[in-house]
Amino acid sequence: MNLKIPTEKTLTIIMGGGAGTRLFPLTKQRAKPAVPLGGKYRLVDIPISNCLNSGFRQVYVLTQFNSESLHRHITASYKFDNFTKSFVEILAAQQTPEGARWYQGTADAVRQNLRYFLERPYEYYLILSGDQLYRMDYGDLLQAHLRTGAEVTLGTTPVDRAAASGFGIMHSDMNRRIYRFEEKPKDPKLLAELRIPSDLLNDLGRPTDAEFYQGSMGIYVFNRKTLIDALDNNHDDFGKHIIPASLNKYKVFAYIFQGYWEDIGTVRAFFEANLALTETLPPYNFFDNANPIYTHARFLPASKINGAQVNKAIIAEGCIITYANIDRAVIGIRSVIENGTTIRNSFLMGADFYQDDDPDPKPGRPPLGIGARCTIEGAIIDKNARIGNDVVISPAGKPENVDGDNYFMRDGVVVIPKGAVIPAGTRI
Repeated sequence: MNLKIPTEKTLTIIMGGGAGTRLFPLTKQRAKPAVPLGGKYRLVDIPISNCLNSGFRQVYVLTQFNSESLHRHITASYKFDNFTKSFVEILAAQQTPEGARWYQGTADAVRQNLRYFLERPYEYYLILSGDQLYRMDYGDLLQAHLRTGAEVTLGTTPVDRAAASGFGIMHSDMNRRIYRFEEKPKDPKLLAELRIPSDLLNDLGRPTDAEFYQGSMGIYVFNRKTLIDALDNNHDDFGKHIIPASLNKYKVFAYIFQGYWEDIGTVRAFFEANLALTETLPPYNFFDNANPIYTHARFLPASKINGAQVNKAIIAEGCIITYANIDRAVIGIRSVIENGTTIRNSFLMGADFYQDDDPDPKPGRPPLGIGARCTIEGAIIDKNARIGNDVVISPAGKPENVDGDNYFMRDGVVVIPKGAVIPAGTRI
């Protein structure tokens, strides 16, 4: 039975305030949801676009750390006319006479802004993470919430044994009601108790002898009264505190999502998720006209290729590429790649401006972009990097994690930080 989805009575809250320490140095100068994705987007564009495509057009984004570029992006990207109730607005962490501390966790962030969320007669609150890659119709999630009569619904996804220890794991009955929650379980005996039962696996169309667990996606739907009551305490985090405490108090159900979903939690996961976009049939499809991903309209010219060998690449708009060899790479907006350079298994985030528009020109340093005769492989080149001629960047022979001069190794990936200057002839 399909129920009418109360989109006008639902407020979406996107968590965008985390420090993103595991994504450092990509989060050194920006919030995690503001990290570039797929050549032209930001991570926060994913949940916002999912909301708009699902008909949920009243959205708050909660921010705190390194939030300037995130604020600028959201303000420039998501504007609505004056004749609808649609909005995407920012609620930055603030000190007030009632409270002088910053957000201590996801639940605390919602609690500190609860007075704004209760100003209008919303009946449901959809709480999302701002740093995940997936495509979901939140209308299906709300339908499941209404159909089961839930007071709280959690988005969950089947994960295998190897991944289970990194998730909050739920255990539910055949009706999807959750009656057990364990945070990042590692004990084999405990994991055996948390496996998805064979009957439920069969219902999901999965092999009944497979070993899967319900991992929390950090996606929640709360009824209005339930949210108010659940936050009437000093607990800081939804996953660690609020949800476990809710199981014996409210009707808590799972919405099991089986589509592609990637938690961009580490540099390696971020790197692989971006390079996967270059596959012939990528696991995440940006070429979906029915459900587009929105972002800031930059009005850049089409990319100019002055000669190149290109295999499995995404090249964003505004690039200038001259006789380069590009193999399995994502090339971000305004990237300039000079003659004879090879880019392999790498993500170039591009630039915020062209060399002619440089706000801080300095004689002697390389121009914006990648110089001639360079070799770059296994790397993330953050925005506005200046890499001189004859530079070699590769993870070969380096430790998994190390901080170097003008570069970082994280999870076996070389990261050149935002605005870095790499002199000609450098070998990293």
